[in-house]
Amino acid sequence: MSYAIIGFGEIGQALAKAFARSGIEVSVATTRDPESFASAAAAIGPGIIPKTLAQAVKADIVFLAVRYESHRDVAKALPTWKGKIIIDVTNAYGVSPEELGGQPSSKVVAQAFTGARLVRGFNHLAAAVLDQDPAVHGGRRVVFLASDDDGAAAEIAALAENLGFSPIRLGGLSEGGLLVQARGNSWGQLIFKDLVKFD
Repeated sequence: MSYAIIGFGEIGQALAKAFARSGIEVSVATTRDPESFASAAAAIGPGIIPKTLAQAVKADIVFLAVRYESHRDVAKALPTWKGKIIIDVTNAYGVSPEELGGQPSSKVVAQAFTGARLVRGFNHLAAAVLDQDPAVHGGRRVVFLASDDDGAAAEIAALAENLGFSPIRLGGLSEGGLLVQARGNSWGQLIFKDLVKFD
């Protein structure tokens, strides 16, 4: 299984650190030349591989850690995303419900990535919290996952555990997924909730 993070801002770098802590190799890409962020990637760890967008999207599982407004530009990188899982880490805060056609933002993102299996996840924590080791006070930091594809959600839950997190599945994008979606100028009820699960 190969992994990529598209977007290398604060959230993208926090995700890369989770991969580095777990010793799992991951490609990182932006729309910029990989050399422009190679030193930042190297500072995180040797398994963080800077690539072009065209190279990175060949991965099986792709974290979409760009601004919501940029998701369509990334989607154009491939004619079809069949066989891939996209993890939607975007937040459409400030985007009107009308602009989203009354749908959760993840449904709009899913439509752009033709053929992909989409999981909403890793988006509810602020970058500064996501950046930290998820092993806290003898427990594990929670990440919420929502998807209309149970198989994809199960795969990403397993990955979240491998990265040291405790995944909690919220069901479909239009049900539990709304708890981790921004609507207009309001945040979903679970956004920014920093929870720890004790086994």
